[in-house]
Amino acid sequence: MSTRTAGPALPPGLRTRPLVLDDAEAVTALVRAEETVDLGAPEVDVEDIRSDWLRPSYDIATSTIGVEDPEGRLVGYVDHAGDDVAYAAVDPAHQGRGIGTWLAAWVQQRARERGATRVGSQVPQGSAADRLMADLGYRERWTAWDLELPDDVGLPDAPLPAGHTLRDATAADHEAAWTLLEDCFLEWAQRPRQPLADFGARIWGREGHQPWNLRLLHDGAGELVGATHVHLSGAGGYVAKVGVRRERRGQGLAAAMLVDAFALARRHGATRCYLSTDSRTGALGLYEHVGMVVSSTWVNRAIDL
Repeated sequence: MSTRTAGPALPPGLRTRPLVLDDAEAVTALVRAEETVDLGAPEVDVEDIRSDWLRPSYDIATSTIGVEDPEGRLVGYVDHAGDDVAYAAVDPAHQGRGIGTWLAAWVQQRARERGATRVGSQVPQGSAADRLMADLGYRERWTAWDLELPDDVGLPDAPLPAGHTLRDATAADHEAAWTLLEDCFLEWAQRPRQPLADFGARIWGREGHQPWNLRLLHDGAGELVGATHVHLSGAGGYVAKVGVRRERRGQGLAAAMLVDAFALARRHGATRCYLSTDSRTGALGLYEHVGMVVSSTWVNRAIDL
């Protein structure tokens, strides 16, 4: 595939190439460097990158482009992850040179070729990436937040209603968990339903997955009514997904599931418990109710193609 774009040329001496799976470590280092500047601490782990790249429907060779300096060091990249979602980062030492503008033009072209009508990304509010995207005409779609349970805050008392039970998922539960969580997320997310194999690559196919990472909630009749995905990310316990069937909400189930997830993460060595949400979900109040506080604010921006 051509790496030419309609945008400005890259600075002299830089070269581009599609990424390969072995670049996951370098991409992780690049993203973590940018996060350290924008957030004060890095968030992403290599497992996050690899689980996305290992989705069966994903083709890394046609979905990514990396920018290297004359010594072959990765200084920028962009990934059209699918539909209208892109991920990108530029080494803070190389920002302001036009690399981000070039990457934005490349991913717009790539998304357009795939039939997308828009493409966007989520970036820390006020960051260099946020300012660049605004300058390039990317509009705000929603606000997102990272929230943490402070180390000195104990887990609240959030018992399950009588008859409800939480347990680890088994392989036989995977399709039911996929159906429930996708049903919940597609109430507000404007995207196609993930194929089961892609969904699984990010959960039970994620490197280091353990049975306690996917928890299922059943009622007294044995019906599946909720599911939680929690995993360790460095020293943190990250709740990546929590969902409760629409007709079962308002009974304290989500709060009990969160407490269960954080307790398990701490039991497995987590010294930090956190998650992400956004203004589309209406869940911010729930997380604050169990003692979580906003640690960073993000903006999701997109541009029409």
